[in-house]
Amino acid sequence: MKILVTGAAGMIGRKFCDALVKRGKIGSRPVVRLTMADTIKPAAPTGAPFEACTDSADISDPGVAESLVADRPEIIYHLAAVVSGEAEADFDKGYRVNLTGTQRLFEAVRRAGHQPRVVFASSIAVFGTPFPEKIPEDYALTPLTSYGTQKAIGEFLLADFSRRGFFNGIGIRFPTICVRPGKPNKAASGFFSNIIREPLKGKPAVLPVGEEVRHWFASPRAAVEFLFHAGALDLGQIGSGRTLNMPGLSATVREMIVSLRNVAGAECAKLIRREPDPAIQKIVDGWPGRLDASRAEALGFRAETSFEEIVRQHIEDESAG
Repeated sequence: MKILVTGAAGMIGRKFCDALVKRGKIGSRPVVRLTMADTIKPAAPTGAPFEACTDSADISDPGVAESLVADRPEIIYHLAAVVSGEAEADFDKGYRVNLTGTQRLFEAVRRAGHQPRVVFASSIAVFGTPFPEKIPEDYALTPLTSYGTQKAIGEFLLADFSRRGFFNGIGIRFPTICVRPGKPNKAASGFFSNIIREPLKGKPAVLPVGEEVRHWFASPRAAVEFLFHAGALDLGQIGSGRTLNMPGLSATVREMIVSLRNVAGAECAKLIRREPDPAIQKIVDGWPGRLDASRAEALGFRAETSFEEIVRQHIEDESAG
């Protein structure tokens, strides 16, 4: 089986490809070729039991999508995206990558005519206020950011191209993935990871929102498992509703800080500085705090059940302690 991963140099893409190298298969089907593509050339995986190649390419450029699907991959993981804060700050870039890039990829698959599985990474940013206490699967998509709008359009395209039989698509609405390793990125949600990751390194971190903010989280480990499960799932079970709310953990910022204190101590938690940022607060206030993921859970998707578990996983995986 041949696999294509766009956005493979990103955190989730990299972790997924590393796990794929170790497992060598999706479900029960062995992988024979992996293509990793991103605007920054992904690092080539080592020790892969199959052919692996990397490509520096912008999915939104003419002709790129056609070249990436030329060898007719059986599964395409479309993870390439401009993150939320950057998409809001750079309107043109957000629409070029998140919308034009997605549409060009889908069109290239349609023209290739080989009907692969497409796993599309969407986001809970497709939802906008006012919210019920728990957002159901069929809640109207009313995004309040450019990023959320771009992801919502991608979901509609995924459903329509699947309905027409051009490919077999599944969309997964990622919770905010926390704790993200590495350096801070331009996502508006980046501070959620920063206030855990940086204190664990003995460094200060800025908290730009109030501690009462509640949000929906999952770990990088869970995100990788979502992708594996979406690649192996019998898509006949999901019907016309092609995009699923992924399971997650609802927690307030205050609960996150308490979890950090419980795992790493009070001195670690004291490294968090409160510096309110009205622009970030406004964006985050438009995000959901709790979702109904019962449909995905019934299909076997799983996430963590406590934020302390997420903190401990980060320490184990990244040696942050």
